[in-house]
Amino acid sequence: MTLRILSILIMASSTCLGQNPDYDKALADSLGADDYGMKNYTFVILKTGPNQITDKDSLDWMFRGHFENIGKMVDAGKLVVAGPYGENDRMYRGLFILDVGSTEEAMEWMSEDPTIKHGVFEVEMTPWYGSAALPMYLDYHKMIEKTSVE
Repeated sequence: MTLRILSILIMASSTCLGQNPDYDKALADSLGADDYGMKNYTFVILKTGPNQITDKDSLDWMFRGHFENIGKMVDAGKLVVAGPYGENDRMYRGLFILDVGSTEEAMEWMSEDPTIKHGVFEVEMTPWYGSAALPMYLDYHKMIEKTSVE
């Protein structure tokens, strides 16, 4: 009798959760999604660093390298989201969401950035759990971006 009640409870709970009728297993697998359509990322905050570099040529060179590194991360499929913060009192300058295996791997990518190497920015990282579909927006962004940074 107890086994029958347990079976009924298991069936009822799986019925309550239900299967998403729009579920696409091939897409979920290609994106590395778990059963909730989610996956782990690394959330990176760029903050104002300790070095105040005033030489325009040096800053131009560093920011060219910064954008080149962003392009490398996009091309490698590691950068999912990037963008600057508006003015704020926390010294936050920008953010990245990286699709990498660890914060150590994220730091390897960040260490290629001359703005970080030279202390214009410093980084703060934490694991973050979000939609596995997040990287898909980049394809759409390319279609709406009128001017690109080169």
